[in-house]
Amino acid sequence: MAASLIRLHFHDCFVQILIWTISCSRIINNNWSTRMHCVGGPSWTVKLGRRDSTTASKSLATSDLPLFTDDLDTLISRFDKKGLTARDMVTLSGAHTIGQAQCFTFRDRIYNNASNIDAGFASTRQRGCPSLRNNDNDKKLAALDLVTPNSFDNNYFKNLIQKKGLLQTDQVLFNGGSTDSIVSEYSKNPTTFKSDFAAAMIKMGDIEPLTGSAGIIRKICSSIN
Repeated sequence: MAASLIRLHFHDCFVQILIWTISCSRIINNNWSTRMHCVGGPSWTVKLGRRDSTTASKSLATSDLPLFTDDLDTLISRFDKKGLTARDMVTLSGAHTIGQAQCFTFRDRIYNNASNIDAGFASTRQRGCPSLRNNDNDKKLAALDLVTPNSFDNNYFKNLIQKKGLLQTDQVLFNGGSTDSIVSEYSKNPTTFKSDFAAAMIKMGDIEPLTGSAGIIRKICSSIN
């Protein structure tokens, strides 16, 4: 549940979505904070009162949400647009220490024989993600972190240094670019990572809150009226 809840919270803060005196978006955030603690992550005090959107915006989702094919500059730009720094972006990407990804999102990476992927890692991943593109194969799942897939820790950053990032958007964080030093720092200091992560989650929760007559606070999270 922890990985699913953080994805919901991320989408809620970045774009307008229809999700379930506390809004449904804050219920998700509160649950995420609790679930995070259960898998070894940090805890933080969740601000209350964020309103739920009354509309869903496909165009915003297309333009604002990061894509698994994004390069580093594009990722930094997307987060900067929301008032988040490159460090925030690396920190929040560390949530990929838990959760799974579908085969179609990382197939090209594990089959392209690039210099920034460990050969043994690629071979292991290929066993669970066939090169043949079809609906069944595309949906096959793989843990984002092979080492400790159910624990929130800093192994994600250790994996990147070893060229074992599953998604392109993972590995670009440590690929000779401006964020290499942040990845190295977190790989050596899990306490700093967890502290920064909690702060970044609070910061992300403050992105573009709905004010005035915009949005609502739903009492029934399955309702859209």
